[in-house]
Amino acid sequence: MALPMGVYRADHVGSLLRPKEVLAAREKAANGELTAAQLREIEDKHIANAVSGQLDTGIRAVTDGEFRRKWFHVDFLKHLAGVEERGAMASTNVSVGGTMPPRLVVVDKISHPKAIQVDDFAYLESRIAAAGAQGSATTKVCIPSPTMIHFRNSRETIDEKAYPSLDPFFADLARVFQEELADLYKEGCRFVQLDDTNLAYLCDPKMRAEAESRHGDANELARQYAALINAAISKRPSDMTVGIHLCRGNHRSQWFAQGGYEPVAEVLFKDLDVDVYFLEYDDARSGDFSPLRHLPATKTVVLGVMTSKRAALDDRQEIIKRLREAAEYCPRGLDQLCLSHQCGFSSTSEGNDLTEDEQWAKLRLEVDIAKEVWGDDLSK
Repeated sequence: MALPMGVYRADHVGSLLRPKEVLAAREKAANGELTAAQLREIEDKHIANAVSGQLDTGIRAVTDGEFRRKWFHVDFLKHLAGVEERGAMASTNVSVGGTMPPRLVVVDKISHPKAIQVDDFAYLESRIAAAGAQGSATTKVCIPSPTMIHFRNSRETIDEKAYPSLDPFFADLARVFQEELADLYKEGCRFVQLDDTNLAYLCDPKMRAEAESRHGDANELARQYAALINAAISKRPSDMTVGIHLCRGNHRSQWFAQGGYEPVAEVLFKDLDVDVYFLEYDDARSGDFSPLRHLPATKTVVLGVMTSKRAALDDRQEIIKRLREAAEYCPRGLDQLCLSHQCGFSSTSEGNDLTEDEQWAKLRLEVDIAKEVWGDDLSK
């Protein structure tokens, strides 16, 4: 059975370490020392370099490295009308350096006044074409899952005048994602990845209990999230691939949640109407591979058994061993699997604790391992 369109045996989650010039430019722009146009010109230059870097390693699902974002989710969601950034999240988890994600508050009816990612997609697509890789590479757009605007919030952060009950809120949330996917498709996008920490956080007993204190029964919440995601992608054309990436936290090489996928496995694999799963599996905190027994024969898993959190190269033979162990639980064995790192290299602008050279070396190794396991044609 063929891989979903745009998915490769060696894939990656999306974010790359931000070049120092990009970080400095974003700080200057925040201080009013650079215009938005000047900042974008600097980002454009480095995104073009990132495209070349990905293609040089052999990676063919090409992203912009999320160079235009500080946070993987906030910089998308705050562009929805009715959503405002107010202060920082409160959490029992303490991040490296004490950094906390911005708090997103729903202050009015949610709407989608204009496309959010279309211009970024068009520029990325143009750079792939300029590199002569159009047709042999895929432009992948990474956006946050719609659950990211609900899980960490509570009833108090969703305006009761706009939404006296939450059913219309979830309906509006699904609709704005439908509209964004439609805009991307019209521009030529055929692969969108939803980044979702929340289904993975429901695998952590402590985070699960905290979620229940805000939202009620965790099993029902997981089913509600599957319904929300399904509604959000329900109008996508048949030739648009949609994947979902589950993550337990990725900030400056730190993780925040642990626990195997078993608590959400049936909802994840049987209820979600996505084409491909990007699953974090780089160490014991993600549990064993047995939840993959629920994987339908029609779905693909990009197995994140390599790690973006450490500079050292992964052990080639250990990675191959783990791929084969996971394949024992899949209906079609290795044919249903691909390889990646567990997450991106820079889910936030600070990035993980490694250098750009080490990042590219890890991606080259990933491609080499994939070729050893599946052969030279990584699209099959």
